[in-house]
Amino acid sequence: MKAQPFLFSLLLATSAFAADNLTPPESLALDGVPSIPSEIGQQVGRYTEARAAAFLDWNPVKDGMLILTRFGDTNQVHFVKQAGGARSQLTFFPDRIDNASFDPKEGAFFVFSKGTGGNEFNQNYRYDLATGEVTLLSDGKSRNSSPIWSHDGTRFAYTSTRRNGTDNDLYLESPNDPKSDRLLAEVKGGGWSIEDWSPDGAQLLVIEEISINESYLWLFDTKTGARSELTPRPPAGKEKVSYAQALFARDGKGLFVTTDRDAEFQRLAYVDLKTKEHTWLLPNEKWDIDSWDLSGDGKQIAYALNEAGMSTLHLIKVEFQDGKVTAARQPDPLFDPPIGASVINGLKWQRGPNRNLLAFNVNSARSPSDVYTWSTDAPENPATRWTTSETGGIPASRFVEPKLVTWKSFDGRELSGFLYLPDPKKFSGPRPLIVNIHGGPEAQARPTFAGRNNYLFNELGCAMILPNVRGSDGYGKSFLLLDNGFKREDSYKDISALLDWVKTQPELDPERVMAYGGSYGGFMTLEVATNYADRIRCAIDIVGISNLATFLKNTESYRRDLRRAEYGDERDPKMAEFMERIAAVNNVQKITKPLFVVQGANDPRVPKSEAEQIVATLKKQGTPVWYMLGKDEGHGFGKKRNADFLFYATVQFIRDYLLK
Repeated sequence: MKAQPFLFSLLLATSAFAADNLTPPESLALDGVPSIPSEIGQQVGRYTEARAAAFLDWNPVKDGMLILTRFGDTNQVHFVKQAGGARSQLTFFPDRIDNASFDPKEGAFFVFSKGTGGNEFNQNYRYDLATGEVTLLSDGKSRNSSPIWSHDGTRFAYTSTRRNGTDNDLYLESPNDPKSDRLLAEVKGGGWSIEDWSPDGAQLLVIEEISINESYLWLFDTKTGARSELTPRPPAGKEKVSYAQALFARDGKGLFVTTDRDAEFQRLAYVDLKTKEHTWLLPNEKWDIDSWDLSGDGKQIAYALNEAGMSTLHLIKVEFQDGKVTAARQPDPLFDPPIGASVINGLKWQRGPNRNLLAFNVNSARSPSDVYTWSTDAPENPATRWTTSETGGIPASRFVEPKLVTWKSFDGRELSGFLYLPDPKKFSGPRPLIVNIHGGPEAQARPTFAGRNNYLFNELGCAMILPNVRGSDGYGKSFLLLDNGFKREDSYKDISALLDWVKTQPELDPERVMAYGGSYGGFMTLEVATNYADRIRCAIDIVGISNLATFLKNTESYRRDLRRAEYGDERDPKMAEFMERIAAVNNVQKITKPLFVVQGANDPRVPKSEAEQIVATLKKQGTPVWYMLGKDEGHGFGKKRNADFLFYATVQFIRDYLLK
């Protein structure tokens, strides 16, 4: 049958388009990255269209909540009136919104926080629901935390580096009057965070973080700024203690907090403000409690337990009698998990019409993050799903469920990770493997939605493992310390042990391995590329550190001391010598396999100089290196158009160097 002229022209145009190359966004600068065929964009297509939703806050006076989700290029604030209801977009900015919360009394406005171009120098803004007017509430220059509201809703507290760019001082403000903004107290260091107001508004509960293993609780008078330390510092040589999330009890006489005091893991405790005595609410938990909230009446605490990276949700009833607190854990399970092998976070009880309604986020390998609720008024009922995020039209059954695997490291220590394997019916034989190393270092690989990476499993037949090497969170405070300072090399010896384990797995191909990681994972990737070049095919380093000494010199000052606690102090001659000795940029002659380096120009954490120095050195010696710079990005790519093109290039890199 003869084609009609228009159809014939359309077919020609389609064929021509397929032969063309993709045009990168103007926001990306490329060096050494080859042209990316358009067919990659067409094939990857729907794998880039998944979105996610995260709970932000309840409306205080009527049904509905604020959530974060993306309809365009970045995450913005949306309002959802009811479960399954429409997501009404409220903010429209080129940069992502990081947080938002209603005024806690009337819900007439909300305050949101965002930076510019990925710089993380967030500013706070008021959004008036009646008029849509947006008002800047912070100074427009410094780095500011999201607000913590007083219980009467008249003021909020936040931290800011505006005084000197380094210290997180405490500020108070009435959001209805930006001129009311005032400095409450000057502090020393970048690790101060405000947790809660006392019920009478007279005090702020504040955490001073020195490192992930060391932090302290303080009270600040909201009139004078006078402070008192609740948790004295241990004597030299004694074990340090970490305090995490903290909230006042409803009577203001004590507080609830998670802490690893006298334990390996973060446990829930009640601290009496008069005696400073700690009462353990869950003394026998063997995993971290990593998300929790106290109900409006102060009688219930919902919490998520991190069990080897997977979450379980629990409830305890709290009672006070004769000055003592008791806690009774409710029978498990509260309800059947909405999604198997999931990660649960963002717990928050409703403070308005239904105080027995709990909101939380659920994320799993087969579903991106979505918002659920559950009510103690009907505990026999399952959780209610408020949002159903799209996955590009790909059925959930096509997304790979990872399995938890373990291996022994060089010192006999057992390590674990999550292994994603492609469908053996579609891809036979040993599969090429991507070793995806998490950042942090004090983070944890967990079985969450793989997003674009599902294309690598489903269409390219790649396997991927997410290892939790020593220094990862979630396995106790002793495990966290195993990679600090001069022990740094032990963490990438864990990857060497993993590569030994790969040789014993018939479904994995030890001859086709790619190292991949972002941030500290990028540092690890460069170290693997340096020390084990003969055991990998190629590597992708995203916003990674190429020299710890130069990184500490150039990272933003507000975070420098926090990182020194982990990596060591580069001002110490012995530590500086160690950092220079192990630096990938100083051992670049050992990097013999192709490397793809990705960086954000506005990154405040790992400055672009870390990427530039490794790229320049590799180019001089002739090692294949691709370099992609996001001119409007920071610590990773937050804009969809940039992230999409990065993934297209990643697919091409994998085709060129891993699969062949």
